[in-house]
Amino acid sequence: MADQDTAPADTVPTDTVPTDTAPTIEEEASTDTVSLEPRLPLNELRVFAEAFNRISSAYVEEIDDKTLLENAIKGMLSQMDPHSSYLDKDSFDDLQESTSGNYGGLGIEIGMEDGFVKVISPMDDTPAAKAGIESGDLIIQLNDTPVKGMSLSDAIEAMRGEPGSEIEITLIKTDNPTPTPLTLTREVIKVASVRHRYLEEGFGYLRIAQFQSGTGGEVEKAVIQLKDEGDLEGLIIDLRNNPGGVLQSAVAVSDVFIDGGLIVSTRGRMEDSEHRYNARTPDSIHGVPIVVLVNAGTASASEIVAGALQDHSRAIVMGTTTFGKGSVQTILPLTNEKAIKLTTARYYTPNGKSIQAAGIIPDIWVGRSKVTPAKSNPWRIKEKNLAKHLAADNESAKGESDVDDPQSPASPDPDSPDSP
Repeated sequence: MADQDTAPADTVPTDTVPTDTAPTIEEEASTDTVSLEPRLPLNELRVFAEAFNRISSAYVEEIDDKTLLENAIKGMLSQMDPHSSYLDKDSFDDLQESTSGNYGGLGIEIGMEDGFVKVISPMDDTPAAKAGIESGDLIIQLNDTPVKGMSLSDAIEAMRGEPGSEIEITLIKTDNPTPTPLTLTREVIKVASVRHRYLEEGFGYLRIAQFQSGTGGEVEKAVIQLKDEGDLEGLIIDLRNNPGGVLQSAVAVSDVFIDGGLIVSTRGRMEDSEHRYNARTPDSIHGVPIVVLVNAGTASASEIVAGALQDHSRAIVMGTTTFGKGSVQTILPLTNEKAIKLTTARYYTPNGKSIQAAGIIPDIWVGRSKVTPAKSNPWRIKEKNLAKHLAADNESAKGESDVDDPQSPASPDPDSPDSP
């Protein structure tokens, strides 16, 4: 079991990218209000109060004070990075509900970009994945409603619904500028966090689709079962299109394969935002060679695992540069039912590299295998492509953050059906 040098008090860190599945941290958010040093710029507050009064009394339609103030909070957060947001009661309930990996929806990880919805990653075996939705696709319409102007919460709510009900989404694919309508049937999403199998004598395959609250324990069991099937001589860990999830689970998974030392650290402005997560248990497969598969859909918690194994020289990372979501979101309760999800810290790998907007650079670059026509756009969205993203904030990452994956149309694709 991995340890943490310091524990948070009444804040709950998460590492999620906004999503219609919204995986979050294992711990429950405290309902206590957070005690922060008050900072009250009186002149600006007078201007705010005057604007509030003018809008409340003069707007063409009557609007209640509660809605107006909630919109003001949403407006503040919308000008921050793309992962900070306001959580009303329904949003907060949804965030907690999804920790178990059991929810209704399409199974698609999303973010906002200039008022539109962009796909971070589809989940394995979900309606989104089965429909061929890919990282980088742009969603421009949900049913008959354009997404331009929607908040992220509005888009998530529109995509969720009763299992068996249909929704039409209109996409602009990364390789096709023509809007493409797709009709998807909502399902109760039951993401299998961990799958494994024996590939051939001596070699195991471990697929981690998402970091849920129990993923660390599932990986431990999977490794035991693989070892029981025979002498393990090599292991493939597949983190492609893994959008992240529970921070502690990423630490626990890394601890399974690392003898000791730092797994990940976080640093921010708040006193309790600085943590060091260390490995405590021995390497469960005793130095057996590992290959970690990654791509542009590998984000957040999955980048922590890839970065830790890479920095400890415990695995060869193969694929394309990862998404680059290296920030920590903390749930800060405002009342018993409302909170804000605020970016409060950045992740750093054991060697001190920031993942934020830089991603994990693979040791062996393996790109897409299918031929891309010259007129198409093979670009895939990453953290650094999101509006208002945080900078990397470390020297090592500054040198890496401008490195794009080489576009080699004939290169083999780690996403190929022939891959494990």
